[in-house]
Amino acid sequence: MPVDLHVQSTIFGKLMRLVSRNKVFQYPDEVDPSSWKNAIQEDPTQLPRQTSPSTVDLVNASGKEAQNGAVHEQQQARKREKCDVTIVGWYGPDDPENPQNWPNRLKHLITFQMCILNFAVYIASSIYVPGEPGLMEEFGVGEVVATLGLSLFTLGYGLGPMLWSPLSEMPQLGRTGIFFWTLLAFILFQLPVGLAPNVAVFLVFRLVTGFCGSPCLATGGGTINDIYPPIAVPYALCIWSSAGVLGPVFGPLIGGYLASAMGWRWTIWVFTCLCSLVLIIMFFFFPETSADNILYNRAKRLRKATGNEGLRSRTEIDAANHTTRDDLEVLARAFTLTFSEPIVLLMDLYAGLLYGVLFIWFESFPIVFGSIYGFNSGQQGLVFLGILVFTVISVPIFLLWVNKKLVPQMSSPNFKPEAVLPPTFVGCFALPICLFWFGWTSRESVHWIVPIIGSGLFAVGVVTLFNSVYTYIGIVYAKYAASIFAGAALFRASLGAAFPLFARAMFKRLGVGPGNSLLGGIAILFIPVPFVFYRYGERIRSWSKRAQ
Repeated sequence: MPVDLHVQSTIFGKLMRLVSRNKVFQYPDEVDPSSWKNAIQEDPTQLPRQTSPSTVDLVNASGKEAQNGAVHEQQQARKREKCDVTIVGWYGPDDPENPQNWPNRLKHLITFQMCILNFAVYIASSIYVPGEPGLMEEFGVGEVVATLGLSLFTLGYGLGPMLWSPLSEMPQLGRTGIFFWTLLAFILFQLPVGLAPNVAVFLVFRLVTGFCGSPCLATGGGTINDIYPPIAVPYALCIWSSAGVLGPVFGPLIGGYLASAMGWRWTIWVFTCLCSLVLIIMFFFFPETSADNILYNRAKRLRKATGNEGLRSRTEIDAANHTTRDDLEVLARAFTLTFSEPIVLLMDLYAGLLYGVLFIWFESFPIVFGSIYGFNSGQQGLVFLGILVFTVISVPIFLLWVNKKLVPQMSSPNFKPEAVLPPTFVGCFALPICLFWFGWTSRESVHWIVPIIGSGLFAVGVVTLFNSVYTYIGIVYAKYAASIFAGAALFRASLGAAFPLFARAMFKRLGVGPGNSLLGGIAILFIPVPFVFYRYGERIRSWSKRAQ
């Protein structure tokens, strides 16, 4: 396996190193221990030293064992006192272990895995929807209970990142293990979902699988920030998030034919097989991308190789005086950042409400194309191709804007994060136009292609709004990107889980036209938000201690 794939930190590499006692897939500093001298710089700050036991303490120690232990502690304390702390860093700007210096083919391979996983988890939420009638018939439940299969899964993948993302930012853990083991749990817990003997088991494990499958939906953004320079991040984030958009698009399309031909349980097995394939690829080809974790492990190796206990990574030095309360605050970071930072709260609220509105809107599709136009379940899935076509058109245009307008500004010393927001000026109008167009052209006297074209504007709104908004907060809070994206996922998922529960009742009561008009009116209320941030973003950022 090529060295530049950094196989040492993959799950496969870690297991092989464990079995061989670090004899295979060695790091450069294990091959040549003297190379550690190139990685450190003197630091006047010393680690806290423990006070040596006094002579009185030694005399009063009861028993020979206690005395020997005290003497040993005294010797260790003296060793620590003689040991100056030095910081273990990179082997210079071209250090091959620095994720920013990895070859492009490895970066693209990691991004590809993130995109496929993002797609697979999002498709897991929507592919089940066409199978709801079959589940209702088999278990004898109503529409609301059947919809809980979607809502609980969505709630699970909103809550999960609030734990997994802060954990992935801890130097001792890193990202690779979080991704792999949660994905393994996600796959294993699909067994009780697909084989559920009753609706209670089905719903409980839909929540559990959503929780376990969630890291890629938020921490994937942190991984992209790990490996790409700031100028390249908007490109990668756009592709990664677009893969998430395609999940809800292909879900009903594939699920519609599967549910009618093979039953609702097969809607579970399809994405489980896809995730199993991703798990195998990640086992061999997903190295650790967290710089803090890489340096933390490097410091551990160097201490072992040299016997110098003063070699520490920067995060170890910072954590020397951490208390249990500090560690708990790290775990709660996603919550605290979400609700204490004005920019994050407002942007997440904006994106979350739009996400909830769109989840309601999707519930009108079966009414429009099933009841009005008479499409069967398979054909109803095909109507989402309108969104796919507009996504394929919108993404290259957005990336062209990034290349021609945004990147030159990012290279300027006067760059401000608000420069990423202009595409939202298009998206904030595209969404209400989409909703009004779709609602009032969905009638028998109008050809079915017209509302499908109108629905395609949804893709324009999502590509321009969500990519710009999340790129913005990713730049402003780059150090905490994974936790920031976790909070965003919670807002989206919470509203996306709640709104579908009353969506069908709303459309049946109001009708498709008025119901979509209500959603369009809510979207209109959001139009000023991107303009306000573009104009006053710098002032709003000044209210925050963590914003860059």
